[in-house]
Formats: sequence, structure tokens, C-alpha cells
Amino acid sequence: MSEGDHVGPGPAQPEVFGKYHLLEKIATGGMAEVYRARSYGISGFEKILVIKRILDHLSRDDEFIKLFIDEARIAVSLLHVNIVQVFDLGEVDGTYYMAMEYVHGLDMARLIARNQRMGPFPIALACFVVTEVQKALQFAHQRRDEEGKPLDIVHCDISPQNVLVSFAGEVKITDFGISRAGFQATTHDVIRGKYAYMSPEQVEGRHLDGRSDLFSLAIVLYELITGRRLFKARNRDETLLRVRRAEVPSPRSYRAELSEELEGFLLKALARRPEDRFQEAAEMHDTLSQLMVREGMRVTNHDLATFVKRVVESAEEKEEERRRPARNVAPSAIVVLACEASPPPRSIAAPRATLAAMSQEWTGVIAESGGEIWERSEGGSLVVWVARGGMREALSRAVNAAKVLQQITVRAGYRLSAGLAPGVARIDPDTRRPGDGWELAGPFYLARWMMNLSAHRGRVLLTEMGASQVAHSASVLGRIPIQGNRYITLHELD
Repeated sequence: MSEGDHVGPGPAQPEVFGKYHLLEKIATGGMAEVYRARSYGISGFEKILVIKRILDHLSRDDEFIKLFIDEARIAVSLLHVNIVQVFDLGEVDGTYYMAMEYVHGLDMARLIARNQRMGPFPIALACFVVTEVQKALQFAHQRRDEEGKPLDIVHCDISPQNVLVSFAGEVKITDFGISRAGFQATTHDVIRGKYAYMSPEQVEGRHLDGRSDLFSLAIVLYELITGRRLFKARNRDETLLRVRRAEVPSPRSYRAELSEELEGFLLKALARRPEDRFQEAAEMHDTLSQLMVREGMRVTNHDLATFVKRVVESAEEKEEERRRPARNVAPSAIVVLACEASPPPRSIAAPRATLAAMSQEWTGVIAESGGEIWERSEGGSLVVWVARGGMREALSRAVNAAKVLQQITVRAGYRLSAGLAPGVARIDPDTRRPGDGWELAGPFYLARWMMNLSAHRGRVLLTEMGASQVAHSASVLGRIPIQGNRYITLHELD
């Protein structure tokens, strides 16, 4: 387990739990609490480890206790450098626990989140992390018992949260809590795990083997490289439907520097039918490793450690900036446009231009309209017009620019999602940005929210004030509740 899951300060005095001292709580989930702990031995010997203990109300659930013990039975047999080791399974005053290896670092979900402001995740490092996980999966999938009988282990929950990266550049997978193995009497009847990282056969309740884990790992690699969620939708049912269909947009449309060979690797790993994918982790590992050599990706654990350190230090610097006293800055009227272009499914059509080429056209239009791009990704932008000449003029320029961006996007073969919102913000004259947290506040949040809402229609959404500037070419979409008894009337450009 990793310290990257830390959610709050630990107790002033360590809690004694059996033969362990609980130093601080790392995380609390729906089924267990996780603590950083210390064990003691003779002659002053001490060891830092992790204690995962079942929540009190589940300690009386026989079915859950069986699953917890099965997790320990699976994990304790997996002694591998890329798998978090389980040292002990026990019970203290009716509470079951596991003692596990402590990984001083972050999980990949937190590393990805902290890296977002620094730019796209490096492709070479993304591939390296995945090759390390492939080693762990090959070991787990091929594991046999003492009599030589295959254990038929499938992890079932490969996701960024369960891939840990230490500050020394080590990569380890953890949490075999919902894994399946041949020695279990029955398979689980309920779908468990993170829906957006499941394989089609997992969400359909079909028989699982190691190829399901490889599909999940390919989702992780796709999202690392593109910076986009592959199957995640607004709700559970829509997410499961996307997984079942397994329609994968071209990753090169999001990351132009991605080679055709690496794209082909990803698309094969994400094939809907298991028989069309890589059949074993070793095969997938060898293919990706050879591809990395051909493309000159020479990455070591030291390179990964350096990257993690840089990301963490950058996040700490931003936290220090956030804590500095805010300057007294007068509010400015602004108009915000959040927009994103998505390629159609491969089964429908292929884009007629790359996202990089289309984004260059966007940049020219935005510059001519007087807008400033505050956030940029391939196929996505957050644009701000500061209303120096009045809100009416800024709204007119923003609406006209949005209409041109929509035309460019459609011509390039993509679908545009966009939201346009007026508002106010206190813009620091030095940083040219509002204070910390501005990205999810006021008109910035509203514009992003409307962008997401417009995804299925492919049109620009506006607030009532924005629509008033183009009354002849905007139509009412409807009243949307936003908080309590408050509503907002949305329009869309025709």
C-alpha cells in the first residue's frame, strides 16, 4: 500500500492493535480501513508496514470474511517484486486484518492527477509502468500451488488506483480483494470493481481469465497516453454499455506524436473479443518492450523516480502558492468557453484531419477574436475573453468564435462539445489567473458543465445572457435545475 492514499492526520498516540502500533490512517473504503503501522522485534527491531482491517460492521458478515481470507490466500502466494507482499493474516478482538508491504510513494491515479498541470504524461514512462505491471500479471496468472496445479488467478481490478509507484521508481500492483482463483468454491455473483476499467466479458458475467486483466491494463495505458477517460460516462449504466461495445477512438487523434505501431498495439490490446487480444501477459510484455526499443524509449526505474519527485515537488509548490495571502484584486467581467472535440467511433467514420491540425485552426480563430487560451489539450481548450469593452462586446466575440470553431470541427470530421458562460473573476495581474481552485469555480465550472451536457448533441450550449446576443440563431433547450429551487435556462446555437 502507498502513502499517496493519505486522507488525514493520524492519532496523537499510536493505537495498539494486537502486535502492531497503528501510526496513521491512510484511507477508509467501503469495506476496510488502511493504516500505516509499525511492528517490533527483538533487539529494538522495527518495521513499517500497512494494516488493512475490516470495518466493524463487516466483521460479522461471514460472506465478506470469506472474501477477505480468499484475498489473503491469493496475495500471500504471490511473492514478486512487482506485487505488494502480504505478510500476515490475523484477527484481533473479532476484527480481521492483513499486514502488508508499505510502498512509500503514490498510486497512479494520484500521480496522474498531480501531473495534469505539467502537461501530458510522458509516453515512454507510461509504457514502462505498463511493462512492469505486465511482469506482475504474468507471474500471478501462471502461479501454481505446491502440487503444480494452476491457481487460475485473475486480479479483476486493474486500475490506476491499484498500481503503486514508489519514490524509488518501483511499480507494484495491489488489492486482490475481488480476485478470482481456482481454489474458490464459487465465483462472485455480483459485479465488483471499477466499471470503467472492466473488460466486456467481466461486465457480462462471462468466464474470466488473464486476458480480462490485460484488457483493463490496456485501458490504463490508453488513458495515460491520451489524457482521456476511455469508457467512463455520466452514470453506471452508460459506462457498462460503453465497455460492452468496446468502441475505441484512435489514440493518435488525441496524441499526434504517438506512432502508428503503438496505436496498433493499443487497439489490439483493447479488442472486444478476448481471442483477438494478446493471449498472455508475457506476449503483451514482449511486444511492448520490443516496440519501445525500436522507438528509442530507454527508461529505467531511476527515470520514473525522477519524474515522480518532479511531479510531487511541483504540487507542493502550488500548495504553497495557495496558502499565500490573497491579493485584493477587483473583479473583472469575463466570458468563458469550454470546448472539446471527440472523434467518432471507428465503426462510423475516420476523421479527415488530426486533432493537432484542427487545434491549430482553433488557435488562430481564438486569437483573432481576442480570446485567451487558459488551458489546452489536443482537441480541447478553455478560452477566456476579458470584457474590457463591456460584457455585450465580449459575448458577441465569444459567440462568433464558437460558431466558427464548430464549423472547423465538423469539417475535420469530429463532434464538438462546448459550453459558453459569462461571469466575473478576480484575475491576478502577475499570474494572469484567479486564485487557487478557479478551474472548478463560477463561470469556469458552468462552462465545463455545459460542455459535458452538450456532448451527445454536438452543439454549443449557452446561458440565457449569451443567447440574448444571437437570438436569431439560438434556440431554447430547456430549464435545468442546478441547486435546490434554482434553475438555469439553456440555449444552443443552431
